[in-house]
Amino acid sequence: MTSAVKRLLSILDLEQLEHNLFRGRSPQDGWQRVFGGQVIGQALVAAGRTVKDRFAHSLHAYFMRPGDPSVPIIYEVDRIRDGRSFHTRRVVAIQHGAAIFSMSASFHLDEDGFDHQSDMPDVPEPEELQGLSDIQEQFVDRLPPNIKAYFERERPIEIRPVDTSRFTSQQKRAPQQSIWIRASDELPDDPALHQCALAYASDFSLLDTALIAHGRMLFDPELMLASLDHAMWFHRPARADGWLLYTLDSPAAHGARGFCRGSIFTQDGVLVASVAQEGLIRKRRAR
Repeated sequence: MTSAVKRLLSILDLEQLEHNLFRGRSPQDGWQRVFGGQVIGQALVAAGRTVKDRFAHSLHAYFMRPGDPSVPIIYEVDRIRDGRSFHTRRVVAIQHGAAIFSMSASFHLDEDGFDHQSDMPDVPEPEELQGLSDIQEQFVDRLPPNIKAYFERERPIEIRPVDTSRFTSQQKRAPQQSIWIRASDELPDDPALHQCALAYASDFSLLDTALIAHGRMLFDPELMLASLDHAMWFHRPARADGWLLYTLDSPAAHGARGFCRGSIFTQDGVLVASVAQEGLIRKRRAR
């Protein structure tokens, strides 16, 4: 198992402090704030630890303050309701005595029902595409030192963009993109863990999609970007260590906020999850 995936599993293995209280830690990789997908994944782990025989079908979260990677994050779970079919949980993430993130999650007992889905777009297979590690020399020198260091180290989620020109061009175009994603090594056979790993990965490239319409890049030093909220629906089980197509678009941006959404398909075309996020996108103010 790669060291990056070992770190991911360590991040998602929360320490239980009390009946509904858990502690998570952040990787010490030089970032000034905690990656949003990490907090989503850890919060889902905390909620899932209080539920039996059910899996998450949706989560709705708000980011309230930047996370500090130098100190642990405390996750407090409120067992809102235990019903016959659905269990509801609320999770608050706390640092320095203040809430930095809150999430509501619903867990559903598996049952039969109607079944349909949208079709997966026709795109090249991941085996035909280059990964970020193969193309990073084309753009990595333009990044800030801490971001450059991130791209040059081993990552737990492998990403293969369908269109790599996104990373080298400032052309304004339709705000949509597709990427193949998967954990960079095999994960244990725990369906709940695969959901949490998928939640972690769902924050990659999402807000960046809104910038395509304006010919801007995610690490543009003139811009300030931050996730404001995040919603995710799990339609069907999936392994996070198998190739998944993440199709992304941004229907709107206005008032310093960009709205983005995504659909996640297995390689054989099964729609397994849907994602939506609104984020802050503003030009940095002169000091």
